[in-house]
Amino acid sequence: MKKRLPLLAIFFALALFVVAGCSKSSSEQSSNSSKLLSTAQIKKNIGSKLVTTREKSQQSATEKYQEIVEEGNYSLEDPYVKLNPYKTTPLSALVIFSTDQNATVSYTVKGKTDDADITNKVNGDSSITHQVPIVGLYANKTNEVTINVTYDDGTTDSKTIKIKTGDLPKYVKGAKVTVSKDDKSKMDIGDNKLTLINRTTKEPFAIDANGDVRWYMTDYSQHTFEQISNGHVLVLSKRNVDSPVYNDLVEMDYLGRVYKEYNFKNKTKSSDSANNAKNNETTVIHHDLAELPNGDLLATVSDGSEYKEDIMVQISHKTGKIVKVIDLKKILPSKMYTSFKKGADGKVDWFHQNSVEYDPTDKSILISGRNQDMIMKLDYKTTNIKWIYSGKKKSSWPKKYQDKILTPTKGTSITGGQHALRLLEDVNGDPDVQNILLYDNNIDVTNGDKKTSGKYSQAVQYHVDANKMTIDQTWAYGKDLGKKNFTNIIGNAQRLENGNTLIDFGFKNSGKESNIIEVDPDGNQVFNVTIANSASKAYAYRAYRLSFYDTDYTFDVLED
Repeated sequence: MKKRLPLLAIFFALALFVVAGCSKSSSEQSSNSSKLLSTAQIKKNIGSKLVTTREKSQQSATEKYQEIVEEGNYSLEDPYVKLNPYKTTPLSALVIFSTDQNATVSYTVKGKTDDADITNKVNGDSSITHQVPIVGLYANKTNEVTINVTYDDGTTDSKTIKIKTGDLPKYVKGAKVTVSKDDKSKMDIGDNKLTLINRTTKEPFAIDANGDVRWYMTDYSQHTFEQISNGHVLVLSKRNVDSPVYNDLVEMDYLGRVYKEYNFKNKTKSSDSANNAKNNETTVIHHDLAELPNGDLLATVSDGSEYKEDIMVQISHKTGKIVKVIDLKKILPSKMYTSFKKGADGKVDWFHQNSVEYDPTDKSILISGRNQDMIMKLDYKTTNIKWIYSGKKKSSWPKKYQDKILTPTKGTSITGGQHALRLLEDVNGDPDVQNILLYDNNIDVTNGDKKTSGKYSQAVQYHVDANKMTIDQTWAYGKDLGKKNFTNIIGNAQRLENGNTLIDFGFKNSGKESNIIEVDPDGNQVFNVTIANSASKAYAYRAYRLSFYDTDYTFDVLED
């Protein structure tokens, strides 16, 4: 028995060591969890609410236009014309007049070339009172605008008016626009489409196929400029251009009329050596948002903790309050965020979510995380993972995630630092078999392709089969452009209605210029424009081809 005592002692010592080790691991996990903010705290930190600051500032102008419409003293021959009716979009105008009988109205802004005319039909029922929102004027020019009237009895009438505009502001005028390719017969421009340049900061603006500026907004915007289902746009802005943060999300139209305004007041401690003041306000919405089927907004936000850009919130369009919080730290392996180094601002930017897309076919969301070189799909209600695509090997994922990892087919590129993940049109009704498009920066941040990293950037289309758990690259453009079009940050890819793809190489030449290219399905360029940046961070974060008169958009000052 005495000879066995040392063995027992060793056994108990080992047991105590294992127990102590397990206790430490459990304690560390508990410590990691304790650092995560509660849903209630996140809601409090973000502090979202609806405000009426901008609407009230426009109230007197709207009341004036209401009075003009109700009095009906202006005719087609002598209409009321107001340039820049809401003082933030100088290349727009409001025209008001009445007719003796019910009629519908359209207008055409005469272009510098015949194929640069902009024509829009005023949406709404036939009426004797007419409010015509004009967009697409040139700067520093006497514009010719023809108003066309079609009466219910089939007869027509027209009137050409002249609208004189002022010069472009410094940061728009200074952005040198150079068009090297413009095959308008093959471009997706229709009668009224412009290319919207949504910059990282400064004023957003839009150009026609010739590269001429035809719209801009005097308020600064950052990252977010999204057209929603009613034809309005959501713009992340600020009231004071000298403020370092953008915490006003404004729903407006292209005339600058504000319909709704969300405000955020996130206060958080900062470790930024350049700004040591405590409780600094930070920009809450940072990259993207999506409109949900009920009209609510799903936004990518920072929550005020030591982690940033890894939270999504659903914001009620009725109250402005947060009704749902999705914390990616509670969905993905904890090692991803606990082992990621802090940045110069003292924050852990481990995921860096830069896009979100809602999929109504199965009520899910598609998201992109730049700093994990990863895209994924989540069930929106449960937040359960449907699939993940990443350069991170399946075997290196914790076991419970491994059946969610897509397997690429031969020749399918690994994304790196990607942006702008978008779901393409549903063609088969099966939410498990879909096509997606994204802008692949092709930079190895954590799990990208080390062999190709930095050699090119590209727009890529993938076919995802979640039944087989495979992903197949079916189309791409940009690789042959090589390093000259490589962009380590930002960028966008948009599939257009005619099948072309608009690609924004936004940070070309380290941000000195942005190169926007439209290609047909065979990869032939039909439009190529370069924008030399006029100011720091004024590069094209995203570029969109938009109808500057959506079919669902109506303008009526008599409606609230």
